Amino acid sequence: MATRTSPLPLLLAALSVLFCHAAAVHNPAAGGVRIAAAAGAHGDDSTKVYVVFTERQPATAELPEAEAGAAIASFHHDMIAGVLDDDSSSAADRVVYHYSRTLHGFAARLTNDEKNRLAGMDGVLSIHEKVVYRPQTTRSWDFLGVPQHNDATRLKFENDVIIGMVDTGIWPDSESFSDEGLPPPPPKWKGVCSKNFTSCNNKIIGARSYYGGNTTLSVLDREGHGTHTASTAAGRAVAGASLGGLAGGTARGAVPGARLAVYKVCWEEGCSSEDILAAFDDAIADGVDVISASLGSGIAFDYAADPMAIGAFHAMRRGVVVSVSAGNSGPTLGSVSNVAPWSISVAATLTDRRIISELVLGNGRRVVGNAITVFPNLGKPSLLMDPGGCDHEQLDGKRYKGAVLLCGEGAYISSEAISRTGADGAIVYMFADEDKDTAFSFAIPIVVVMQKEFNHIIDYYNSTSHPMATVKKSVTVKDAAAPSVAEFSSRGPNMVTYGVLKPDISAPGVDILAAWTPKATLSGSDVDERRTKYNIISGTSMACPHVTGAAAYVKSVHPEWSHAAVQSALMTTATPMGSGEPEAELAYGAGQVDPVRARYPGLVYDAAEGDYVGFLCAQGYNSSQLAAMTGRRASAAACSAGARAGAVGDLNYPSITVPVLNYGVGFAAEFPRTVTNVGPADSVYRATVTTVPGVDVAVTPDELAFSAGTKKLSFKVSVSGTLLPVNGTMGASASVVWSDGRHHVRSPIYVFPHKHVM
Repeated sequence: MATRTSPLPLLLAALSVLFCHAAAVHNPAAGGVRIAAAAGAHGDDSTKVYVVFTERQPATAELPEAEAGAAIASFHHDMIAGVLDDDSSSAADRVVYHYSRTLHGFAARLTNDEKNRLAGMDGVLSIHEKVVYRPQTTRSWDFLGVPQHNDATRLKFENDVIIGMVDTGIWPDSESFSDEGLPPPPPKWKGVCSKNFTSCNNKIIGARSYYGGNTTLSVLDREGHGTHTASTAAGRAVAGASLGGLAGGTARGAVPGARLAVYKVCWEEGCSSEDILAAFDDAIADGVDVISASLGSGIAFDYAADPMAIGAFHAMRRGVVVSVSAGNSGPTLGSVSNVAPWSISVAATLTDRRIISELVLGNGRRVVGNAITVFPNLGKPSLLMDPGGCDHEQLDGKRYKGAVLLCGEGAYISSEAISRTGADGAIVYMFADEDKDTAFSFAIPIVVVMQKEFNHIIDYYNSTSHPMATVKKSVTVKDAAAPSVAEFSSRGPNMVTYGVLKPDISAPGVDILAAWTPKATLSGSDVDERRTKYNIISGTSMACPHVTGAAAYVKSVHPEWSHAAVQSALMTTATPMGSGEPEAELAYGAGQVDPVRARYPGLVYDAAEGDYVGFLCAQGYNSSQLAAMTGRRASAAACSAGARAGAVGDLNYPSITVPVLNYGVGFAAEFPRTVTNVGPADSVYRATVTTVPGVDVAVTPDELAFSAGTKKLSFKVSVSGTLLPVNGTMGASASVVWSDGRHHVRSPIYVFPHKHVM
């Protein structure tokens, strides 16, 4: 999921359990969802779950949905029956899901031989082995400048927008999901609420679950991630929300009037591709406007091999905006995992509110650390003790009641083991810089410190025979340098297509306060007894629903806009980030999202299915790969000669990326673009270029005059020169800004040496 799992041994141990989401840095629920698998859900050892994409069945197009679904299921059964190794199971027994509403194909349990035979059958476009994804205030909306309201007159502009949350479910009793003042769902809604979910209302209008073909399990969120992301995107304004008094204020989403449709696909063992595709299939057909998927695989797959990318492609063709998390593997270059150009990949930034933990040594020295310490009875001095290690092996059977343990460098930390000793808390060493931005919750009071502070503590400990330490409650401080990109946020470039910038945009993803489920502990550990209505967690999982909410905000004003138009509006109105990031646009994309400006962007870079198909042709896709993406017959999916001769940079994308061979090597590239005027009819826009030494940028023509009869105009951007290393940066940042005096439509340009990423 989009909650990030920390890679640190410290955090792995502190949790004792490893169920995390791909986009959140939150230490996830130790007592995650434990359920019995549906009968045969995972098959025996000789079979695996495969997702099989098939050609569309045109004969079913005119049938009612139920009849069409039955006909397609029969077609799938016939296919499977023709390849089964034995008569011990039927084709129907092997099927996990039929994808028949918007996607075309099925998921089934097959042996390797059966899979190979199926691959050779007519009508089979591609077969994919199961992929497991992981899930990767609120003051943040104030920081982004989104006005707060529960005003019924303003809700009218939002309540036709439906957000599909593909996540761990939802806790419907949270005040964030009240339907007070909301009318019944809009007529376009075609979805349902699961029979075992009785809490649908005019806010949560749909709820489904998916687990290995079983769609009857509870939609209730037992982990917290789905509740947190849903309330971040579209929660009602709830005054007085806090985590035990910490970070108090009003928790809210961008669009409190928007409706939520919940698709639970994530369980204790993760989020399986066959379940995710079933959720996308339903969400698109149900009538959602935006899909939010804070999920990631850890690596970028080729588009035709990435189930998330395929699901998003079918969403795009139906006008559904898809927002996804960039991943939590930063600051490693090339670590962004969701890279399809028809989805919005979101990086995580810090807001101007930071959470720190405090420790006071017996000599009066105050040490500032990085953790969320919200416990009763904090603030009393404790004896500081070094147990020689803080893992199960070294702590089992020992008692340190009333002490604060000093857990040294390289130690494996177990919050469960520390808790059993009776210790008041622990001090641990931060092993990696990627976690320096994030305050984690633990089952016991823990202060996480950097090496310099840790050394001071060691010096003090060795200086006295009676060392003391006092762990204090966490506090919030102002961060005047915000926004900046979180260290953990995955960086570009896009390793599938160097020439498409990913991540696309940034949004707050650090120390985000939002709704929580009472089914999960505050820290996620089994030994933690604390429960909370609102919790603070971090990750690109938290950044993603900020952009989801911003997209819904735009959709509430422009319901007819395509995915590409909404993406363009968000990217071209984003606030440029500062020069402190070495990876620049590879870290933050177009900049920090600005939902208010995005409603009226002036111009948009629009694109439709054919444009993305042309992009895939330029990428070198053959007819079989195109058929797998589009669901069309291979014979109808062949690239034209013109499309094959094109370049990936020809895609009408809001950003421009120029991968060059290396520093000091001359380059020249040209990028055609077309903008659609969505502002006043007779607007005249002029281009302004910003660049750096060594990189020349020219725009032809540099003036665009629109009229009532001319809504679209085209131009070319030429980028050339010789890339030179600049102090502390990897590449060169430039931009083109079109302005009519009121609107400023900015396209970032980034030139980088791809040889330094491979």
